[in-house]
Amino acid sequence: MIGLFEPEALMKRILLLAVLIGMMSSVGFCQNMFRGNPARTGVYATDGLRQFNGVKWAFKTDGWVLSSPTLAGGLVYFGSDDKNLYALDATTGAEKWKFSTGGPVRSSPAVEAGTVYFGSYDGSFYAVDAASGKLKWKFETAGERQFEAKGLHGYYPRAQTIPDMWDFFLSSPAVSEGLVYFGSGDGNLYALNAETGQLKWKFATQGVVHSSPAVADGVVYFGSWDSYLYALDAATGQEKWKFKTGEDRTNFNQVGIQSSPAVDGGVVYFGCRDSHLYALDARTGQEKWNFDAHGTWINTSPAIYEGAAYVGLSIPAFFGAVDIKTGQVRFHLDARFMVFSSPAVAGGMAYFGSFNGKLYAVDLKTDQFAWEFQTQAGKKDALGIVGPDGRPDFKAIFRSQFYDDIYRAVDKLFSLGSIVSSPTVDRGIIYVGSTDGNLYALE
Repeated sequence: MIGLFEPEALMKRILLLAVLIGMMSSVGFCQNMFRGNPARTGVYATDGLRQFNGVKWAFKTDGWVLSSPTLAGGLVYFGSDDKNLYALDATTGAEKWKFSTGGPVRSSPAVEAGTVYFGSYDGSFYAVDAASGKLKWKFETAGERQFEAKGLHGYYPRAQTIPDMWDFFLSSPAVSEGLVYFGSGDGNLYALNAETGQLKWKFATQGVVHSSPAVADGVVYFGSWDSYLYALDAATGQEKWKFKTGEDRTNFNQVGIQSSPAVDGGVVYFGCRDSHLYALDARTGQEKWNFDAHGTWINTSPAIYEGAAYVGLSIPAFFGAVDIKTGQVRFHLDARFMVFSSPAVAGGMAYFGSFNGKLYAVDLKTDQFAWEFQTQAGKKDALGIVGPDGRPDFKAIFRSQFYDDIYRAVDKLFSLGSIVSSPTVDRGIIYVGSTDGNLYALE
């Protein structure tokens, strides 16, 4: 019998320990896709930033940065409206490479096995080499588009079909078991072979799919602008169940799922423009509870942490936590300006951005704001759209009831260096994009 500390036994123990550490690293410290992992829980097993010390670096692009950054192998990857996907050194912010597409890159990339996957508004889905930025393969969808409807949000002319400028994110891919999943404005959810780009299956909905799919226990979950949350078999694309959310056939304001679902403990959590946060049984689709936000959109994707779902709301703007067992509010904070940035949780802290150009940090032990960072554009407020109380001056933002005013309104808001990108956290550094064109690393 070999002794516990004899060479052969010791080597076996060392090898086993190495495997376990590798498994823990791949699961616990997974930051290689939107919301941190395929289940989209928004929780990062790494140190948070409890006190803001300054900007470590900022990298300027030539377009809005709505894409959320992804970290892998010492690099940070993100897209810009200047039609490029960028790879930067995560420590210094130095550009390693950029990859050009035919449209704004508003999809948040996923990195797996040395490949970066992302979509573009040119209607293509790309796989590029993570180290060099060279194209591996490209898949053509039937084309991107925004959600649209007649009389949208009550704007005139009522008989004219209006694209929804608030629908500005693209679906971000999830990679699992050799397949890459993503939604498209053409109404489909796609599953492709991650190595070759060959279509495995696609599933058609009746609306735009910009919700980012979550994958857990062999099932893929996603929402559509047709008002349904779907659960499909991840291997075959066969529908397991679907859940109907609210309808609004008059103004098409309180309808549609922009939020990406989070899956945790056998429950699917997601927000909806019908002003509800839902909790569904992941196996059956049965509703466990819903939280009513009374008219304010819940476009953010919930972060699930220590028995609570953390979300941001739009108008009025709040950030808070809902108990995942009861659906009751644990706390809420006045965020003053609209929140479309999905929260990231790390080290007992939550981080989220706002349209006012601020990134907020919330201490989850005290449930209070800990610190904030604001872009220079937000401080300047060149267009005078922030009221004296720090809230949006809607009279200055919305000048008329005609559809073209909605485009001007978003432009005005984005002039504040809005943070609608969702933050990623790694070893006490927060990475986040802004409509001032920068990707920021905060320390």
